[in-house]
This record gives sequence, structure tokens and C-alpha cells, in this order.
Amino acid sequence: MSIPKQITDFLDSHQIAYQHCTHSPAFTAQGLAHIQHISGKLLAKVVMIMADDRIVMTVLPASHRVDLTVLQTLLNAKTVRLATENEFKDIFPDCELGAMPPFGNLYHIEVWVDEALRAHPTLTFNAGTHAETIQMNWIDFEHLVLPHIGTFGILWH
Repeated sequence: MSIPKQITDFLDSHQIAYQHCTHSPAFTAQGLAHIQHISGKLLAKVVMIMADDRIVMTVLPASHRVDLTVLQTLLNAKTVRLATENEFKDIFPDCELGAMPPFGNLYHIEVWVDEALRAHPTLTFNAGTHAETIQMNWIDFEHLVLPHIGTFGILWH
């Protein structure tokens, strides 16, 4: 599978400069960081969340995990939990499961990005497949996605 056309069209139509990389398949964010020879702090991973009855895309460094208690407060939700694959698989029909790019707005989903990702000028993330990534400037990502920003990631030990 190659990068979904919807994703490249989205970037190209907004005249966003990006780099595309093909690599050996990686099925975890830390595994992907290792294959790409970059720090887990520089690789953005997507974690899908159920907040009450709505699905939310969170984006945080691969080296972090989501603090659901903090996120519950940020989302002003009664309950917050990790979404199951069954709850979001149909939202991203053009992407491999678990390899969704952080473009929730392209799929009509609310996007929250952890503050830690703003510390770096570029962002690298899955490009809709387990064997391809996109790297782009943080400022371009922020202007394109218009995410909510908060601190909800905890560094893995």
C-alpha cells in the first residue's frame, strides 16, 4: 500500500513541503523511530480516544503515553478511554489500521496535540501505511490542522 491519495492531495493542495520516506514495516511508534533513526521525541504518534460519546485524535511523541485523567479535564468529558480499533477502523478507510496520519481534520475528527511536539521544528509520522512516513515543518502542520494544544503526555519510563 502507498500513501493514500487523499493525504498527498491534502498536502499538495495547501502547497505544503514534505518529505516522504519508505522503510521496513514498523507496527509500533518506538519501532518506527528506531527504523527511521530518530528519537521517539521527534516522531508523532496518533492515539485514538473515546471521550464520552465522541472520538478524538490525540497526537503525541512516540516516547510518551496519554495521561487519560489530564485529557479528561482538557476535553471536559465525564469519561475518557482508549478507543478500540473497531470504533475507528471505518473512519480511515484509506489507511492501514494503526498507521493513520495526524490529520484528523481531514477525516472530520477533533485533534489534540501534546505541547511537547511544539519543541521541535519538524514532525515525522505515519503516512497511512506501516512502511511510509511523512516529515514536515511543525508550523505547516499547525496551520494545516489547527489542533487543540495541551499537555497530556507522560514520558514512558
